[in-house]
Amino acid sequence: MHAYRTHTCGQLRSEQVGETVRLSGWINRKRDHGNLLFIDLRDHYGVTQVVVDTSHPLFAEIEAARLETVITVTGKVVARSAETI
Repeated sequence: MHAYRTHTCGQLRSEQVGETVRLSGWINRKRDHGNLLFIDLRDHYGVTQVVVDTSHPLFAEIEAARLETVITVTGKVVARSAETI
């Protein structure tokens, strides 16, 4: 396992739902939806959407991060619901 990632952004598929993974990349886009912050995390292999809610201890720090900031995130892979695809 690599120190900064277990997968690349281009590797995640439905087979990984439920697994805890670590991704590293840069913030390509951010969207604030009130209690949720959506981040498009990009690496050389693809883009993965990361969702952070306001209860996360680092929410304010992540919210303040600029586009192109390089971050590492660890979290559980969750499938999108049918209405959000």
